[in-house]
Amino acid sequence: MPKGYWVACIDVTDPEGYQLYQAEVMNAVRKFGGRYLMRGGRSERVEGEGRSRIVVIEFKDYATALACHRSPEYAKARALRAGKAEADIIVTEGYDGPQPLD
Repeated sequence: MPKGYWVACIDVTDPEGYQLYQAEVMNAVRKFGGRYLMRGGRSERVEGEGRSRIVVIEFKDYATALACHRSPEYAKARALRAGKAEADIIVTEGYDGPQPLD
């Protein structure tokens, strides 16, 4: 079964206030067994438009990724992010099929 992912592209407008969101979102991610694969490390936009911070969180499956985003724990975190960052978040299913080198 393919894993599920949150792919978040974020522009932080209030770094100090955003830290409150970061601390709170960890409660939701932890509860649903999420694992950070990317968390705002160095990046370079090489095509198109984008935001400055990229975060990818892996979950055991798509249903769990959606459940985490729809949870009361995440709703609490999301409220803390309001006015501190602009975010585009996509919940997506991973790919578990053949690869070009297979």
